[in-house]
Amino acid sequence: MDFQPSSKGQEYLAQLKAFMNEHVYPIENQIYSELEELNPTGDWKNWKVHPKIDELKALAKQQGLWNLFLPDDELGKGLSCIEYAPLAEEMGRVPFTPEIFNCNAPDTGNMEVLYHFGSQQQKQTWLTPLLAGKIRSVFGMTEPDVASSDATNMAATIELDGDEVVINGKKWWSTGLGHPNAKVTIFMGLSNPENDRHAQHSMVIVPLDTPGIEIKRMLTAYGDYDAPFGHGEMHFTNVRVPKENIIMGLGKGFAIAQGRLGPGRIHHCMRAIGMAEKALELAIKRGASRTAFGKPLIKLGGNGERIADARMAIDQARLLTLNAAWKIDAVGVKNAMTEISAIKVVVPRMLQSVVDMAIQMHGGAGMCNDFPLARFAAGARALRLADGPDEVHQGMVTRLELAKYKPKN
Repeated sequence: MDFQPSSKGQEYLAQLKAFMNEHVYPIENQIYSELEELNPTGDWKNWKVHPKIDELKALAKQQGLWNLFLPDDELGKGLSCIEYAPLAEEMGRVPFTPEIFNCNAPDTGNMEVLYHFGSQQQKQTWLTPLLAGKIRSVFGMTEPDVASSDATNMAATIELDGDEVVINGKKWWSTGLGHPNAKVTIFMGLSNPENDRHAQHSMVIVPLDTPGIEIKRMLTAYGDYDAPFGHGEMHFTNVRVPKENIIMGLGKGFAIAQGRLGPGRIHHCMRAIGMAEKALELAIKRGASRTAFGKPLIKLGGNGERIADARMAIDQARLLTLNAAWKIDAVGVKNAMTEISAIKVVVPRMLQSVVDMAIQMHGGAGMCNDFPLARFAAGARALRLADGPDEVHQGMVTRLELAKYKPKN
């Protein structure tokens, strides 16, 4: 078991940090402030991408810091999970950064689906422009009318009709739906109700300009629309696409989802660890620079111990996540389900705790947009639901643990 990145991984990390120090951190607050001015309301049809983001995307691409997540030497950089993990952590310190390097969710997961499971036609039509950063994509899974913590509850339907499939249903919390460059969704729905419960669903590629799709609204997360990305609700009414848009085949949705979500959870968790590191850094600087009752804040009310607790919690979460990344590389996603589920519980909880401590250290300033902590807090709480709530992942770990002690016949 070796968590040390290769020399290749270390080189990319050093290059990424240099890029962040030179081009991102100096304008971080400016970008956030101007994004609010560019996108002041929930009217996503008029949302705009900050022009500096496009400039930085071109620069990152020019410097070879592009598609770092994809383990392919030609289309990506050929980095393994354990090599990419520290890069994801660095990007997580500034939430808009992954888009600059074309490593943003849900595009990374969708690109991995198309890369691993898509046909040549699907790759040419959709993977190529996604890898080039020319378009963005969304993922349609969660539904408003069912308990989506059990993904087999999905009620949206995919029905084969000759050379087409007909799609009906509702999806929400589709991240990135408000982005001006969002052009396609990967839609997951019920297609084979007669099959075993984990072979009943399929994934279909659906261009967002297909007749019958209505984007109803963007949802707020703790009052924030997260423009220009957005988390939207879409309704599908007799939407027709060619049957060639089915990915891998009818009934393969859950098999694809397992492959999609394994590496994606590494990415999510390492970005969350980056947020936690930034929150801890801000807490220490605030605590050391502000005085109350004749002492620095860091010396008051057990704050020193809270800093220590945060340091230990972050390091524990990182080691757990690197262990999951190493195991995915070594034995594959299917043999790392305990580790993947464990990090999905541990890391967001850790982030929520560290950010809350940092907000408390900042007082009222921690709750407004003068600092990124309020955004971090919303992201941490959302991450405890995204890709399955804590309880689902705890259930997975429980089942796998109990299975070790079943009597052997």
